[in-house]
Amino acid sequence: MNMTVTDGRTTRWDEHNAQRRRDLVESTLRAIRRHGPGVGMDEVAAEAGTSKTVIYRHFGGRTGLYTAVVESVHEFIWSRLRHHISGAGPLEPAELVRELTDTYLALVERDPHIYQFVVTRPLGESSVEDPVTGITGRIGNEVAEAFRAWLRSEGLDPRAANTWGHGVVGFVWAIADKWITTGHQRPRADIVDFTVRLFEPAFIHQQPTPRSPERTAS
Repeated sequence: MNMTVTDGRTTRWDEHNAQRRRDLVESTLRAIRRHGPGVGMDEVAAEAGTSKTVIYRHFGGRTGLYTAVVESVHEFIWSRLRHHISGAGPLEPAELVRELTDTYLALVERDPHIYQFVVTRPLGESSVEDPVTGITGRIGNEVAEAFRAWLRSEGLDPRAANTWGHGVVGFVWAIADKWITTGHQRPRADIVDFTVRLFEPAFIHQQPTPRSPERTAS
């Protein structure tokens, strides 16, 4: 009986800590929007209405908080892609590229400070996974799975999926970086369209050519 009570209290405490971490990440995102990508821990603590000691207790320092923000950005991007991918059947590759590009650029357009924060690793603390490699690697794996599903549905060799998934994500991340450094000189819709037009012919080329009845029977 005591074990059950203890386990219940532990579970509630873990849930409380998880929620507190989520709240602190949201406060950090607000602080980044307010103060820019170089936001300090004092500013984050003020935005959260707490002390740096509390933040350190939950994240172990700026590196831990940074990692949690990166994870939040990854979930933001993938949750929006998942909405389009989880339809009745495999998403057409060109549409997947369109949604991926638009989602990335929407983040850059809406939250340029957060984008810059994510792509700048904190200095002076323990090593941390490269942000670009971390996010693009995970999303690349997920996009590759979507490509793999489409290839299989078309009766095509699925081995191209990893190359396509990671290649497209890396390409989109690169143009997002260029787009923000040039001050969004072209509308987002144009960049999305240019990207789809580049990749779409390659996907069309992959589609199997219908056979005539005579050749099918032979």
